[in-house]
Amino acid sequence: MAFNSILKIFLPKDRVFYQLFENVAAELVKMGDKLKEVVNEPDFEKRAKLIKEVEDMEHVNDDYTHQIFTELGKNFITPFDREDIHYLASALDDIADYIYACAKKINFYRVNPDDIGIRKFGDLIALGCVQVHKAVTELRNMKNMRQITDALVAINSIENQGDDIFDMSIERLFATEPDAKEVIKKREIYQVMEIVTDKCEDAANVIESIIIKYA
Repeated sequence: MAFNSILKIFLPKDRVFYQLFENVAAELVKMGDKLKEVVNEPDFEKRAKLIKEVEDMEHVNDDYTHQIFTELGKNFITPFDREDIHYLASALDDIADYIYACAKKINFYRVNPDDIGIRKFGDLIALGCVQVHKAVTELRNMKNMRQITDALVAINSIENQGDDIFDMSIERLFATEPDAKEVIKKREIYQVMEIVTDKCEDAANVIESIIIKYA
């Protein structure tokens, strides 16, 4: 029997959710870091290998999310409202999905990521994932409320910065890019990257709802 399966037997059933959420959040940090590598890699083929790693991480997170929903169906005892567990799992899964979508579209559209907007979004998304991880990790005990609230404030700021970067990037794109196809492709990539910051804020809103109820 695998070690993880043995460990799961001895974990209190309501604590299993915390471990799964922490696994998801840790994987998001890896995905954010890998996306930064993607947008900073000039070579198409090397980028393709990095994007495949992002895809693999997204599949890992899909498995964790499926486990959360399976546990939700099996267990009567949960650490917080079943509805909140569902919302948080879905919000975190959306972050992973859209990070993968960002990476995939860069090579799918054969866009050169040497672009100030794309690079800034890459940095911002990685930072957002770190803050989401901080907030999720503190849910287990809810003792360090300052840590959670600081992370939630940071995520809100990141979402606002994402809006600013999107506006700046679109303005610059229309002012400097003569190729209409490039305008369409880059605009879509900006949109998807901006959605990632929105999804981080969605997760933060669910976490805030949880701590208001249970802290």
